[in-house]
Amino acid sequence: MAKNVKDLLAEANSAVPKLSPAEAAEKVHSGDVLIVDVRDPTEVQQTGKLKGALNVSRGMLEFRADPESQYHNPAFQKDRTILLHCASGVRSALAGKTLQEMGYTSVFNIGGFKELAEAGIDTEPA
Repeated sequence: MAKNVKDLLAEANSAVPKLSPAEAAEKVHSGDVLIVDVRDPTEVQQTGKLKGALNVSRGMLEFRADPESQYHNPAFQKDRTILLHCASGVRSALAGKTLQEMGYTSVFNIGGFKELAEAGIDTEPA
């Protein structure tokens, strides 16, 4: 049976742990994590990004995360904790499920940019 967006999102939300902004801040400050902003570059240009975050639009994630891809970004390591966010937490949930399917084992959805910034996580210009 074919799946729709609601089905895909429900699967992603059940598979990818969701952290509160406070829990996300704790992970950010605890050490070696990769923060991935899956918003489109135009969104990031308008608002800035979390300090140190890597902007990889949702459409390019698989290419950047796959070591066999010519577009691979070496910041993606399968044993590294990855914190994903977007504008609201929807695209980051779907992205987290994709990374899990690609063999990434420590993947978390940290939600939306605005809530994270308001919770005190440092930001910087894009």
